[in-house]
Amino acid sequence: MIRARVFLAATFLFASSAVLAQTYPSRHITLIIPFAAGGSNDIVGRAIGKKLSDSWGQPVVVENRPGAGGVIGASVVAAAPPDGYTLLLVSSTFTINPAIKKSMPFDTLKDFTPVAFIARSPLLVTASNNLPVNSMKELLEIARSQPGKITYASSGPGSINQISAELIALSAGVKFVHIPYRGGAPALNDLLGGHVDIYVSSLPQVLQMVHTGQAKALAVTSLKRSPILPNVPTVDESGITGFDSSSWWGIVGPAGLPPQIVDKLNAEIGKMLTAPELVRFLETEGAEAETMSPQQFGDLMRSETQRWIKVGREANISFE
Repeated sequence: MIRARVFLAATFLFASSAVLAQTYPSRHITLIIPFAAGGSNDIVGRAIGKKLSDSWGQPVVVENRPGAGGVIGASVVAAAPPDGYTLLLVSSTFTINPAIKKSMPFDTLKDFTPVAFIARSPLLVTASNNLPVNSMKELLEIARSQPGKITYASSGPGSINQISAELIALSAGVKFVHIPYRGGAPALNDLLGGHVDIYVSSLPQVLQMVHTGQAKALAVTSLKRSPILPNVPTVDESGITGFDSSSWWGIVGPAGLPPQIVDKLNAEIGKMLTAPELVRFLETEGAEAETMSPQQFGDLMRSETQRWIKVGREANISFE
């Protein structure tokens, strides 16, 4: 009798989820972007939101909920009903936070459902014109021969700039000196002014400065060269074998999101990532569209979190 009730309950739940997926979405979707308007996260999130709205004929309302390195906005989604109507734009910061923050109000792997990967973009190791190097190999030679000489800028403690620079240092067996700033703009200004030696930046932020000769491009952090800067070698080519680190973006929902809704969102977002206009748009952000299954995206988040925890521990990066 008990088995029969369990079977009936499971059948009812499956049927309800299937019906929900067929009618989804029947109202507006809220897409939380856990950073301020105007940055790369906001730009990418709004582009995806507009395409979803155009495809499904339902409004996708974008809400910027900045603060605490993305934690405030993510907390909103972690506590939302798992019905597919509240989603979160996540980036590499999402997997960095557990590695560097002493406490978190949620578990990034247990309290969210991976939905769809969007794109990834390599970072660019740039150098001040005052630094007498023209390649990544020369940079590492100075760092090895003069420990503590090379300074690097970041947009703040725990940023992708800091943790990627520390990953380079750890992988090469050298030591860089961290100079944190309150945002990417002042960090870049001091690089151009020669007050810091290097800055591991997003491509769009420094591309114009590199093209005009205001800063030197030493290496991209992906395993393959960027089509935007085809003559700039990778960190891997420059002597740190296997090095691969990129910014990326994706969509997640609250834990317990029905698989049928996850699959529907994943398929729709995957389809829009093949649209030429969106591909071109992402390329202007230095990014390359890429599709993954929800499981593959979840595996990526897990492996990235584990990697950054290791870097955070070895580089002693930790704050409230």
